[in-house]
Amino acid sequence: MSQIWGYSAAVAHIDQVLGPTDDTVVFFQPRAMVYVTMLWVVAAVWAVCLALFVLLRVILGDPPGADDIVTYLELALIVPVVFSALILLVAWRRFGWLHSSVHGLDFAATGRKPVHIPWSGVAAVGLRHRGPFTELVVTPVAPDFPVIGSGPGRRPRMRRGAYLVDVGLMSPGPDVLLAELHRRLPTKV
Repeated sequence: MSQIWGYSAAVAHIDQVLGPTDDTVVFFQPRAMVYVTMLWVVAAVWAVCLALFVLLRVILGDPPGADDIVTYLELALIVPVVFSALILLVAWRRFGWLHSSVHGLDFAATGRKPVHIPWSGVAAVGLRHRGPFTELVVTPVAPDFPVIGSGPGRRPRMRRGAYLVDVGLMSPGPDVLLAELHRRLPTKV
């Protein structure tokens, strides 16, 4: 048995290396960056919904008055701020993270259980999508290499046998993450 993130997990792989723990590179999602991103996404969706509502009122023969327009403008400013803050509070302790060390790759997507994959168990890694929606795709060599930690959260995100981690808002950014993974796995990035 070995300890991963404070949880016990059975690891049957030989490559459990005792090495320096100070070479770990930590990637995390800053709360402020998540809040601002949620704010602009919610504001864009909310503005479209309000515009469609006003258009529907005009089509149905009930055009909004000046007081209605002021109310809609107030709602356009207040609702995204409050809704984004609520989303941030719900996910406060569940943001995604990633640790790269001599022991392997440890990661958890937002709201998901942590996963540990030793370097010998990684078949390929890569990024997909761009900007704040960038995802890291980690493909294990075999299904028995990844160790899923216990604790709160849903099962790790997977697609076609590969693990997905949202890294677009992580600090340092996806470019630094890709450079770190290339340093560890030069032939698999």
